[in-house]
Amino acid sequence: MDILYVVLLLFSVQWSWAQEDPLLPFSEHLDPEHNVRLKWGFDEIQGTILFELTVNTSGWVGFGFSPKGGMTGADMVIGGVGPKGTYFTDRHAVGNSIPVIDQKQNYILLSLNESNGRTVMKFQRSIEACDENDLTITDLPMKLIYAYGQTDDIMYHSNRRGTKEVNLLKYMPRVNPPNSKYFDMTMVNFTIPTNQTHYHCKIMKAPKFDLKQHIYRIEPVITNFDLVHHLLMYRCPPTVTEPLEAECYTSFKTNLCMETVAVWGVGGAAFEFPEVAGLPIGGNVGDFLYRLEVHYNNPNKTAGRVDNSGLRFYYTSELRQHDAAVLGTGLVVSSGYAIPPKAKSFLTYGLCDTAYISQVLEKPQDLQVFSVMLHTHLAGRKVRVGHFRGEKQIDFLAVDENYDFEYQDVTNLGKTKTVKLGDKLLVECTYNTENRSALTWGGLSTSDEMCLAFLFYYPAMNLSGCMSFPNTTTLRAEMGTPNLNNWLSMMSTKPWNDTSINQYQQTLKKIDQLVVIADSFKNISCNIGLIPNLSVIPSAPCMSGCDTRSLALPLLLFCLAVQFMQKYY
Repeated sequence: MDILYVVLLLFSVQWSWAQEDPLLPFSEHLDPEHNVRLKWGFDEIQGTILFELTVNTSGWVGFGFSPKGGMTGADMVIGGVGPKGTYFTDRHAVGNSIPVIDQKQNYILLSLNESNGRTVMKFQRSIEACDENDLTITDLPMKLIYAYGQTDDIMYHSNRRGTKEVNLLKYMPRVNPPNSKYFDMTMVNFTIPTNQTHYHCKIMKAPKFDLKQHIYRIEPVITNFDLVHHLLMYRCPPTVTEPLEAECYTSFKTNLCMETVAVWGVGGAAFEFPEVAGLPIGGNVGDFLYRLEVHYNNPNKTAGRVDNSGLRFYYTSELRQHDAAVLGTGLVVSSGYAIPPKAKSFLTYGLCDTAYISQVLEKPQDLQVFSVMLHTHLAGRKVRVGHFRGEKQIDFLAVDENYDFEYQDVTNLGKTKTVKLGDKLLVECTYNTENRSALTWGGLSTSDEMCLAFLFYYPAMNLSGCMSFPNTTTLRAEMGTPNLNNWLSMMSTKPWNDTSINQYQQTLKKIDQLVVIADSFKNISCNIGLIPNLSVIPSAPCMSGCDTRSLALPLLLFCLAVQFMQKYY
């Protein structure tokens, strides 16, 4: 009997895992009784958002957005499965009466079914408003409204309605497993130096767990918000066995721990993993040490400040389907490249070619990327991560057209994006140095620059980085100064104007790049690559109920059939 129970339990877990839809990573119950559940995902680059509404009823269901939480001014859809088939309409409310059908139908019905007293309606719309009766979905909390009936006669819903405020585009889940606990990994009474920039590292042990646990939430613990610029937590290889505390990158041991497991930047908040993944710790994961890296930015060189900043990790023994991990991509942080002064919009690039992962891992897998943190320093203005397959750009993995140094957060992509082995990722950073009179070099200081994208993905692989760097030998040769000292002198004395800045930028882009991939144990592959061209982000067209540009043929036929029944039955 016990064996049968275990078999049934495993089957039920595998079945529930199989139901996870990477296009619908977020979910909320809209009512206290859990009769109404909303799942959603979005693509800000394409400008679309996808919903799946599940309601415990065999009657009509309604869902929408309200300016103030009531009916007046609400933008909504109503649908269901009636005696004559499915019905689905885009509507708006002018008061406490049956919502009016919009002249322009801007929602696309993808599926609608009813069984066992439950109605499931999946539909899509543009994030932007497409007519005067629609509301734009913003990155602020919005008031979601719902209602449903017991029959397919659309009439007063009685008490079967409600409102819930949710931030759809900046959603961060908050779950509370019954056996949830947490531990902190922080500095302890560290006196911040009076240097303008200081990186402090602490190699330490995490709590020991006999059985594997999953970390599902990471929170910053910051005691000096004005001085702590960012935090990184790295997992050390098995060769690192002793704790250590020292200035970062001055000890060989601190350089060994390079597998990123957590990241926080100034302005960021807590981060929670999706329901299908967690960061593994304990058990067969191994008894590793971890390196906490804190970047202190002390421009006023204030003395005597004591810091206990770090990270808080919430964990559970209720394991999720996948182990998650973090992969660093972008431009290798080094002083071998420079950004010229007086530049309005200067571009740098970092290339990750996943075809070379197999050179450091025996069994590499596709990456399912669900979140990202983009990172530059003070001169950064934009960051884009292009996704290429077969020499053709297929998507942008992430984009921030208004990068803010004071607000660096881990953001959800809106849907899980698959990076297949062999795909290339190109991190492009745009800088403005109009107010600078000297070169800005790549480096660790806040006044130096970086161009990085930390990708949160599953299933976890023992990878620490997939980055590139311009071939400096080729760069110097192309600029007519093969000798390093001569090149440095030329760069510092060169008259920088729009023409010279553009020539230098084009040279950096066209030369060969050294593509570096490193695993968690410091095994490294180095190959040659070229920077592909990034396309312009297309503007998202408004959707309509039967927009042939957005629908595949089967869906188009389904849509036409629905409209036919609405018209003639």
